[in-house]
Amino acid sequence: MYSLIFLTVTSLLLALAFTPLCKKLAWRFGIVDHPDQARKLHGAPIPRLGGVAIFASILCAYGLLLVARFSSGQIILEDLPLVLHILPALLIVFLLGLVDDILSLSPWVKLAVEIVAAVVAWFEGIHVSSVEGHSFSAVLSFAVTLVWIVACTNAINLIDGLDGLAAGISLFAALTMLVAALISHNYPMALVAVPLVGALLGFLRYNFNPASIFLGDCGSLSLGFILSCCGVVWSEKSATIVGLTTPLLVFAVPLVDAGMSIFRRFLNNKRILGADSEHIHHKLLSTGLTPRRVVLLLYAICALGAGVSLVLTANHDRYRGFVIILVCAACWIGLQRLGYREFGVMGRAVLGGGLRTFLGAQLAVEAFEREIRRDMTLEQSSELLCRTYPQFGFSGIAFRLDDMQDQRGCEEGWQAHINFGGRGYIDLWRPTGSLSQGPAAALFIDCIARAIDQKLQKDQSISSHESAQIHTSVNLPSVGSIGASTATYANLPND
Repeated sequence: MYSLIFLTVTSLLLALAFTPLCKKLAWRFGIVDHPDQARKLHGAPIPRLGGVAIFASILCAYGLLLVARFSSGQIILEDLPLVLHILPALLIVFLLGLVDDILSLSPWVKLAVEIVAAVVAWFEGIHVSSVEGHSFSAVLSFAVTLVWIVACTNAINLIDGLDGLAAGISLFAALTMLVAALISHNYPMALVAVPLVGALLGFLRYNFNPASIFLGDCGSLSLGFILSCCGVVWSEKSATIVGLTTPLLVFAVPLVDAGMSIFRRFLNNKRILGADSEHIHHKLLSTGLTPRRVVLLLYAICALGAGVSLVLTANHDRYRGFVIILVCAACWIGLQRLGYREFGVMGRAVLGGGLRTFLGAQLAVEAFEREIRRDMTLEQSSELLCRTYPQFGFSGIAFRLDDMQDQRGCEEGWQAHINFGGRGYIDLWRPTGSLSQGPAAALFIDCIARAIDQKLQKDQSISSHESAQIHTSVNLPSVGSIGASTATYANLPND
């Protein structure tokens, strides 16, 4: 117990002393974070070498503990070989973050180096090898370990968007590990968590709103990495899922935020590893909360997750199933309140049949395109078009292509006009307000424009750069005194 108190106090005092020194160092070398009034809302440049102060404090605290010759110094050397083995991997992540703070590396480069560090940790003995007695194969253990470490590492990095947020969440994770270690009499694990608690407490003196120094990537990436590795070590010590449940529940906010970031960027066809202003803390800020209140609210959520994880630890994971359901329900309700429209649209598409309709439209158009691209003449293609257009919700068709012309159906509703320059045109009519095959209609028009143009080029042996432009227009019927409006799109033909 004396060793725990010694480590806490020493790392706290060292962090209080080292953080101002790191601020001066960052100012001297220009390692500062500049505001952009979009994602970075601070009013002036802020130094970002806080991670250096935190980990210098932890290492020095351990060194002083060994010099002080407490009995726990020998325990650190003898009973925690796995934690000592993560130091090379942790150094890789720390240097990666430090270089990124100075040079701003590409997200893909950072991800690649993080994976390398996770691989190093795995070969050094950091394995998620089983859950509830169900052993993983070597390949599955390798994959699960890498995903867990990389996910937690980036989760803390992504949530680092407000003063004191990432450091505070990391503090809750470390505190939870410390308390759970004391409950289960896991003294070596307590010795791992306690200097991190002290260092983060000292650092938050300067990092909480209004912050005078930021963690930087060297701090946020390293915190996520070491906490994820500690969670893996814990899970192996406890031989149940409790070890991973503890950091998982405390990491609920950053992990959910990271998962949502990837998912919504995928849905919006944006860069997966890009930056945006749609994180949880940004959404909370948009409701009118001040940055300080947003941070305190997320602290409260983390405290709740920590309490639940400790209940699981004390009760030997007895209520795990109920807790998992409760946490999932709370996350879903929270996401709904934050107003992520992507998930509402996706839900309606999946549950309301929109996804099935779109897939059916895509399949129907692809089947038509395969048919029309077969080795058939332009006349045969026009006959296929006349047979097929009603399937896509159109009421009539008229066309003139070279010396061929024809008209089928009735001319009512809005009109899509596809102009092939001097070669002719195709008109399609669709009843106004018709919902039949809605998604397929636009895909069908685009498919016709591309396929028929290629047929025309092939028949006349015209090179792609000499071919006329395709002009597609949509004519809407007049309403009241408003005349017909036309929207025209110019598309170059495919090579």
